[in-house]
Order: sequence, then structure tokens, then C-alpha cells
Amino acid sequence: MTAPITIVLIEDESPMRRFLRAAFGTQSMTLIEAPTAREGLAQVAGRRPDLVLLDLGLPDMDGLDVVRRIREWSSVPIIVLSARGREDDKVAALDAGADDYLTKPFGVDELLARIRVALRHAVQQASPEPVVTVGPLRIDFGAHTVHRDGAELRLTPTEYRLLAVLAQHAGKVITHRQLLREVWGLHTEDQIHYLRVYAAQLRRKLELDPSRPRWLVTEPGVGYRLRAE
Repeated sequence: MTAPITIVLIEDESPMRRFLRAAFGTQSMTLIEAPTAREGLAQVAGRRPDLVLLDLGLPDMDGLDVVRRIREWSSVPIIVLSARGREDDKVAALDAGADDYLTKPFGVDELLARIRVALRHAVQQASPEPVVTVGPLRIDFGAHTVHRDGAELRLTPTEYRLLAVLAQHAGKVITHRQLLREVWGLHTEDQIHYLRVYAAQLRRKLELDPSRPRWLVTEPGVGYRLRAE
């Protein structure tokens, strides 16, 4: 029998806690509720959950500081659930170490899908595979090759590095700053036009219809995501 997934919910609004409690009631999940940052950090440290759901507007500490505190000692997946919908709020949370960001209000089905992706990504990090398959794409990190529907794609070294970073975090939003730092190095974090050019080049090679990308998608104002499904 598969053990239930343990989730710590750090959320001060009781209606949201009741909503999620009901939503997870039919799932194989154990929900541990914490109305404050202090209690939430204690629960994460003591319970060692599979995933953390975190509101940013907590009464005793800003949610970004909670993310940073957890990241000092844990790689547990963190999904931010917040009413703050501005692009800079999303970028700040992802740069602080969050794995994903959902703006309130959101649908239960979308949240459950994001949870599944975050948990799959955590498993991949724990036991990294030399080959990652994303839809019709097969990325072989050992051989530095990429195939689409069995046919090898000819990528430039920079295109490959960009795709490799996205594939290693498939399903997760990677911010412009993170991508620029990992692909081009330090002191390039303001050169977003690099990303636009190479993302467009990659789409022409990866996508059947580059004008309507299915796999390499843009998170406007935030970064890019390689779909995991």
C-alpha cells in the first residue's frame, strides 16, 4: 500500500485552509495545517513533508523569508499560493527558491496537477536520470543529444545548454535570471534578449507549430517552462 503524501500548508486564512482540507479529503494526502510562519517552519522541520504549500502574506513573517529559511536546509518542493499576482512577486518567490507559484483564486485540478509535477521533479532530483523524456523529446545528457519523435535534432551548444537546464527542471518555471546565469554565466542577468532569441530558435526545432508552442512555454514577465506532460 502506498504511503499518503504529507503536505504542510502554511496559510493564515481559515477559509483557504478549509477549502484545501476539503479538496484533499478524497486524495491520498495528509494535510498538516499551520496558520503562522513560525508554526509552519516547525512543522516542516519536524514532519519532513513531501511538499509545502505556502501563502506569502503571513502575520508573523513574509513568505519569501519562509522560503529562504527552508532552503537553508531542505530541498522539499515549495508551491506558493498567493493573492499577489504581480510579475515581480512571482519572480521574487521563484528566485528565493520556490518551485512553483499559483495566484489566488485557482482551481483544485490545476493545483493537484502542479503538485504532481513538483513531486515528480523531486524524485528526479533524488535519483537523476541520464535521459529525460518530455512528450516527443528525448534528452540524453550523457551523449549530449536531443531527439524528437526518434529523429535527432541539430542544436547549437547554447541551444543545448538552454534546453538541458529546462529539461532538468521540467514542469518548473525557471526565471529569466536563473536561465541567464546558468546558460551564459554571471553578469548577463539583464540580457533578456539573449533568451528571447534562443528560445525562438529552440522552438523552431522542437515544436511542430513554433507560433503555438506546446512544450517550451513562456511565463510572461517571469521566465520559461518546459512542460512535463
